Amino acid sequence: MDHADHVRLLREGVTRGGTWADLGAGTGAFTLALAELVGPSGEIVAVDRDRGALHELERALRPGGATVRTLGADFTKPIAVNSLDGVVMANSLHFVRDKSPVLALVHTMLKPSGRLLLVEYDTDNGNPYVPHPLSFETWRALADASGFTGTRKLATVPSRFLGRIYSAESLRA
Repeated sequence: MDHADHVRLLREGVTRGGTWADLGAGTGAFTLALAELVGPSGEIVAVDRDRGALHELERALRPGGATVRTLGADFTKPIAVNSLDGVVMANSLHFVRDKSPVLALVHTMLKPSGRLLLVEYDTDNGNPYVPHPLSFETWRALADASGFTGTRKLATVPSRFLGRIYSAESLRA
């Protein structure tokens, strides 16, 4: 995947402006796409445990996009990020075995009707590098059970590893 794929996966779920978080941002491939989409009036908090990866993200930031702040933290534990218009979890939730407690935390981070954008491999069978993926149908059921509504698939791209990657939008109920 390249930057254009990252933008395409998020585009239908992002509006200009607002305050967002990218949970499990890593070196920021999806943070950069999100920054482009929300534009200069938006703000993003890029969260990751790997501070080295966040430093790489800081070096890669481009002018003209959203303001990006990095936060070295574990998104599976409570963090001081709230009243968000949206959260992106791109290739991060598949590292979490028990997803419900994490989704409960994400739910509290969002404003009413805030959106969660998930980017994930479209399979329920993992491997050592992607241990706990979830297909879109599994995601829809889990999102509903976790207090989200209106889950819809936004886009897909082929993946040489596990067939295909999808993006989905779910709204805080």
